Amino acid sequence: MSNDFNQIIKNTISQIYGVHNTEVVYNMPIIQYLVKKTKSANKGSKSRGGFGNLYAIYVLVEDYIAKGYPNIGNYSQSEGAKFSYLLARQRQLPFGSKLQNHALNHRFNEEFKKFFPTIELIPIIRDAENNHYWFNEQLLVVNLGGQLYNISTLIIDIINKYVDAKQNAMNSFLGKCEEMKLVSNTNTNEVYNFIVSLLDKNVDARLFEIVSYSILKYYYYDIKIYWGYELDRLVEENLTLYKTGRTNANDGGIDFVMKPLGRFFQVTETIDFKKYFLDIDKVAKFPMTFVVKTDVDMNTLNVEIEKKAYEVYGIKKVVDTYLKSIEELINIPILLDRFEETIKVGYLNNILDEIIVQSKVEFNV
Repeated sequence: MSNDFNQIIKNTISQIYGVHNTEVVYNMPIIQYLVKKTKSANKGSKSRGGFGNLYAIYVLVEDYIAKGYPNIGNYSQSEGAKFSYLLARQRQLPFGSKLQNHALNHRFNEEFKKFFPTIELIPIIRDAENNHYWFNEQLLVVNLGGQLYNISTLIIDIINKYVDAKQNAMNSFLGKCEEMKLVSNTNTNEVYNFIVSLLDKNVDARLFEIVSYSILKYYYYDIKIYWGYELDRLVEENLTLYKTGRTNANDGGIDFVMKPLGRFFQVTETIDFKKYFLDIDKVAKFPMTFVVKTDVDMNTLNVEIEKKAYEVYGIKKVVDTYLKSIEELINIPILLDRFEETIKVGYLNNILDEIIVQSKVEFNV
């Protein structure tokens, strides 16, 4: 998106509350939260959308408006919104079909507190026993010249404009993919450079996972193994990589599975090695391959992992168990090397096709 979305937020405020009130409304904590969470609108489709927390705000504020509370008041007597309704509504929204309960239950409140540690207000109020939710009305009211105004419709407007921006960016990205498909037989360098750009450290984690999968799928595609239960009855089978579901899913740390070897792959954008150990624990220390969105040298990664393991556990036997559970580390340079190997055997177009298919599935196109 060519325009600065921050300026779009300011313009939206000015249109509703006037230029002289723009800064006051703009500096409200909930608006500042939206400013932070919508920065990716300026970075196109390749940056993280952050819809989980935004949609937690959206569905609660939307319910607040639908029930007339900006006008009738008395929200403190409201029975709140049912969790089942809120989650279903989130999943009706663009990019939201696979959202889970994390943002509504704790993730948004935790991030809000991280951004605004001096603010004591809890944005999402929850009755855990009855699964009813409210949005803290104090965050929705601003004093402008001695008169109180409710900004709930402004919040909905900003999030809608952000969603439109991300949808336009995604359509543009998929259009670029289709364009690459058309020139793939005549200009392989352009296609190569396009796919390499999708492995940048700043790319959306979901897109990085899709491109990593597409490359690795065809890297292993022609590798054969021979296996069986009897020496004279061995079976020849190609290694096949399967994507287990949506990205960022709560799937116990398994993003790809390889048949027939049964290898587990986890894609991560962090070098917080405690998370690696957590993923290993989730699968009972079954060996895992980590695909890491980093340019950090592999030797450095290995040294840092061992160092962190000793800091966390301190016992050599325990540390060795975790280290043995890391079957392989694959960073961006290794992915690029494997990408080039797949191109040499003629799989450039296949990789591009796989990226298009997986992107359409992931982004509900």
